[in-house]
Amino acid sequence: MKTRLLGGIVALVLAVVGTLLLVSYVQGSEARAQANLQPVQVLVVEKQISRGSTVDQIKSSVRLASLPTASVPNGALKSLDGLDGKVAAADMVPGEALLGVRLVDPTSLSAPGSVPVPEGMQEVSVQLEAQRVVGGRLAAGDTVGVVALFGDGAAKDALDAESAQQIFHKVLITSVQRSTAKTSSSGDSTSSAEQANTQLPEGQLLVTFARNDVDAAKIAFAAEFGKLWLTKESASATESGPTVIKKTEFFK
Repeated sequence: MKTRLLGGIVALVLAVVGTLLLVSYVQGSEARAQANLQPVQVLVVEKQISRGSTVDQIKSSVRLASLPTASVPNGALKSLDGLDGKVAAADMVPGEALLGVRLVDPTSLSAPGSVPVPEGMQEVSVQLEAQRVVGGRLAAGDTVGVVALFGDGAAKDALDAESAQQIFHKVLITSVQRSTAKTSSSGDSTSSAEQANTQLPEGQLLVTFARNDVDAAKIAFAAEFGKLWLTKESASATESGPTVIKKTEFFK
């Protein structure tokens, strides 16, 4: 009798303890769930953001939204303060959180051997022989003068006479593509930099400029219907007024 009574008491105690542990576990789970659901304010993309968009452009395409803590990825931004000068590293679609790693320095978007295109400009490429591009000694980031030559004339008062004019000054080169130089077999110790500066380039070079739409059209026109010649022009180079050089007046 006493044994059955003792067993019943032990069973009752175990049941009470088990119930308390279960209640405690459930309450802890609810607390953890509530903590994960605690909303936080982060920037969310509202309108499509294109690769290369500036911070000013991004500001009009994002909004602050409350998201559950558990659904917020690491590095999500709450503001764009202190990020001036950064650009979008990739396209972003509506609904995704704006991450800090998606905003980078503009230079990191440039392909190797190229420089970024200034805002508002576009690129146009022309294929030229080495003698027309300062012997091929041009590189991305250089600025050049652009000379247009027409065999049938381009001056209004002498359409049948050969003419030339430097039409643009200090044009930014964004890239220069050239044939791969042959490896020297002489075994000398000439550095690659010296070889690039002294060896005659093989084939033609593809030079890409950054220019506005009207100037780009003029460069394309001159390349198609006339000829182009480039001068390496530093920022301190003197710029004279526009002068048309005509064959009939060359020696005057």
